[in-house]
Amino acid sequence: MNETAVNKKTDRNNTSASTEVTACIVQRPAVILDLSRSLQLAIEYIAEAASLGAQLVVFPETWLTGYPAWVFGLAGWNDPEARNWFSRLVNSSPVITEDPSTSDIAPILRAAKDNDVTVVMGLNERKSPKSGTLYNSFIVVDNDGKLLNTHRKLVPTHTERIVWSQGDGRGLRVVETAHGRLGGLVCWENWNPLARQTLHAQQEELHIALWPDYPEIHHIASRAYAFEGRTFVLSAAQYLHTDDLPSEIREAYLAGVGPEAPEEGILFDGGSSIIGPNGDCVAGPLRGEPGLLIARIDLNDRIAYMHDLDVAGHSSRPDIFNLTVDREHRSVLELHDNNNPTEND
Repeated sequence: MNETAVNKKTDRNNTSASTEVTACIVQRPAVILDLSRSLQLAIEYIAEAASLGAQLVVFPETWLTGYPAWVFGLAGWNDPEARNWFSRLVNSSPVITEDPSTSDIAPILRAAKDNDVTVVMGLNERKSPKSGTLYNSFIVVDNDGKLLNTHRKLVPTHTERIVWSQGDGRGLRVVETAHGRLGGLVCWENWNPLARQTLHAQQEELHIALWPDYPEIHHIASRAYAFEGRTFVLSAAQYLHTDDLPSEIREAYLAGVGPEAPEEGILFDGGSSIIGPNGDCVAGPLRGEPGLLIARIDLNDRIAYMHDLDVAGHSSRPDIFNLTVDREHRSVLELHDNNNPTEND
């Protein structure tokens, strides 16, 4: 581990105040299109972060099983290569069943419980075992191994719509974790003012902003969110080198990243940051290398900055503005069977 990526080892049992949290962002690549190996890496990284004192461990957007950058270069109609990689992605993506403890994400639940940490994991979520529908999702798992929330990105950006379906409002919620009230948004959702206000109004203390790459404009969005919501933002970005790509997908992936993608070298250079409620960085950005970004934060620091801005409280005008959010889970099929069917029905 590069020592510049870690502030210092902390004692998780020696807290000076209950509002203090040691947060960690994992800026290391998964194994693209390989769920089993990626889950094993996740377990190892969660345990390593916990050994360094982390109580909250965050992974970037679609860490399981990789950001499908190739879609930006394979957007043609009836492209056999695009169909191939879509099929590979679908078949390598986890399904979250009604009982998460027996589903594909069960290892993450166990790792959170075994290491007494809250985990936020970005993933490609397959709708059901036989479905061809994917969502750009993240899950929140508390330190007791309980799945608290699954959020599906509301509107995939640009060509991403070829891969991911639209999510619904069910995951637009702030959940009470062992280490604070936590919510999150995926990538360009962090520019959606109504989505932001939905989380602000639920008294969000910790906001997770999940990204693939992290150019300066993404950093600006994360800092602005922290300032606006008077919250701590854990902005998790991916690190990916050409050596991390399976050889058979290399050409398609480089084309998707764009003309500036190097034939050999870094494709996503990270940039993960932990940002305070005044918009300043507490830790990071960590750029150009893989690593764990760790910082100790005090959630109570938010309150002082609410003195002059509280967009969900004394700075709001509910007599003028009203926001309604539909968090109903939508389905394409509802079956209503007769309670007393006969053979002739």
